[in-house]
Amino acid sequence: MRKIILMSQVSLDGYYEGPERQIDWHRVDEELHQHMNDELRSVGGMLMGRITYELMDAYWPTADADPAASAAEADFAGIWRSARKYVYSRTLDAGQADPHATVLREVVPEEVRALKAAPGGDLTLSGADLAASFLRHGLVDEYRIYVQPVRIGRGHSLFPPSDGPVPLRLEETRTFGNGVVLLRYATQT
Repeated sequence: MRKIILMSQVSLDGYYEGPERQIDWHRVDEELHQHMNDELRSVGGMLMGRITYELMDAYWPTADADPAASAAEADFAGIWRSARKYVYSRTLDAGQADPHATVLREVVPEEVRALKAAPGGDLTLSGADLAASFLRHGLVDEYRIYVQPVRIGRGHSLFPPSDGPVPLRLEETRTFGNGVVLLRYATQT
């Protein structure tokens, strides 16, 4: 069965974006970008909310046409174009999404479990609001959290409040040259 992997970058103090949606504090150099490309190249699909989808789709489909694009950026442009995307939105029209995108109106646990049971690679999950819904339904199997070496002081927290501890099992840590640390945890069953 496929896993749902919550992938996100966060500040040391736990925010995925600043109060005005800023992410300019992310340190994504060639090493980290190539790592992300290698991780995403084999996934069976990307689960995301409308805002994340629209931000990504506004830039990545043609990023490799920019002569200033790095090798990793050009590589990701191809990954993005061919990736299967599942976009959760109540307002996005299916006709507004690319041909590799399926628009879903809401998180229905039975539908997500059927998607997990389908053949193919694991599914990545991004966007804090969508992640909160998946977390409420117990649908996240793994966390790949990239901790940025910065405190931003305020913003939007990646994790919503929970009713109690959620035990996790450490699977991997990795430190990148730019100071970013990957923490990979699996849910305990």
